[in-house]
Amino acid sequence: MSTIKYILGSFGDPDEMMHGIDKLQENNIAIYDVFTPMPIHGIEAKLGVPPSKLPIVAFLCGLLGFTLGFSLLYYTMVYDWPMNIGGKPAFAMPNFVPVTFEVTILITALGMVSVFFFRNHLFPGRAPRVMDFRATNDRFVIAIDAKENTDHVKIESLLKEAGAIDVLHNERKYVSYE
Repeated sequence: MSTIKYILGSFGDPDEMMHGIDKLQENNIAIYDVFTPMPIHGIEAKLGVPPSKLPIVAFLCGLLGFTLGFSLLYYTMVYDWPMNIGGKPAFAMPNFVPVTFEVTILITALGMVSVFFFRNHLFPGRAPRVMDFRATNDRFVIAIDAKENTDHVKIESLLKEAGAIDVLHNERKYVSYE
């Protein structure tokens, strides 16, 4: 049994990489992931990546922040320590707006950063997961799961036809910086 886990096609141009994706998809070869040194618009749709759920998480974090901010003000200004300041009622809504807004933004920002780190497995002390170091510099890399797609010669020839500079057979799941 082969120890090869991934076949990596390295391209020097994003258009050639997109052509390589088309060729692989025409031949029903599943693509594990694509690594690029810059964002490429439309690649998510081409790979069939579903839309992000981060807006929903942001809304829920904002709702939590709004609830916490409003509850804190209501508890302190109305329930626990009501004060008569200039004849205003204890529950004056315009006075609640700035603090509630700021707490909403704070909780949303902290929640989004936490979700980003959790979702991308960026925990302190964790070694970064990199398929090919050149993908962070000047190469566009298509990774194909070698266990799922057993015709390695066909995959290699398709990548070469599409303009791949080189095709690597990665034996480990990820290359580590260590």
